Amino acid sequence: MTDKLGNVADILIEALPYIQRLDNKTVVIKYGGNAMVDEELKSSFAQDIVLLKQVGVNPVIVHGGGPQIGNLLKKIGKESIFVEGMRVTDQETMDVVQMVLGGLVNKEIVSLINSHGGRAVGLTGKDGGLINARRLELSSNKNKQASEIIDLGHVGEVDSIDPSVVKMLDSGDFIPVIAPIGVGKDGASYNINADLVAGKMAAVLGAEKLLLLTNTSGVLDTDGKLLTGLNAQMTEQLIAEGVIYGGMLPKVNCALDAVKSGVKTSHIIDGRVKHSVLLELLTNRGVGTLIRG
Repeated sequence: MTDKLGNVADILIEALPYIQRLDNKTVVIKYGGNAMVDEELKSSFAQDIVLLKQVGVNPVIVHGGGPQIGNLLKKIGKESIFVEGMRVTDQETMDVVQMVLGGLVNKEIVSLINSHGGRAVGLTGKDGGLINARRLELSSNKNKQASEIIDLGHVGEVDSIDPSVVKMLDSGDFIPVIAPIGVGKDGASYNINADLVAGKMAAVLGAEKLLLLTNTSGVLDTDGKLLTGLNAQMTEQLIAEGVIYGGMLPKVNCALDAVKSGVKTSHIIDGRVKHSVLLELLTNRGVGTLIRG
């Protein structure tokens, strides 16, 4: 019994210097993947966020919801069409996106955090002029002489961020939970990749850390071994050598952009692990890949 209590004390003492370093610092967390659909992982994520806020950290959550959007579109008989991994979003699809991201998913996350004693507030990028967007233009090289602009509809990218509403919530001990929907100068709504929104949000807020939850262990070498403690130069070399490729590439580029924009460190972590956020931020070992500038 005494040994077990000693182990608990050791864990708490191990966390102490990390808590001290993160006091009153902002941590932006992109929440998605298995951590967002598995009930046990959802609960552990919410507990992690509440504990961080309780010890003086300012967590800002940006969430996705692609599978949930796909499921609702399927229920109403609308086919999901993807081009280079991005969902073609006409007005009807955009209505579903706003319903799912800004309504169902966002409010579920808010309720879950609040049920564990937090004070979460749900937002979309349209609230308080938070995310100004522009239409994403994707070009396709049909031949060597000409390229064609592919119309993805209401798919956007971040034009600018006004963090006033997020800073106000942080200062009032609330936890912002943000759906990645922006508004253009034309007044139209745009669906934006949640990783990109999280990275831009971290840069604008001057965040200490950006965390991207994934369904993998992190960045792996050619032998499948987890890589961590990378700097920007090392990471770019791994990309050039083809070690980092495929679906991991956009996440790594997002992490790189963040540290180059002033975020101290970016972390690509395994959201399939219970309490992965706390394990990455408050322990010596961590559960993912750390990238610094």
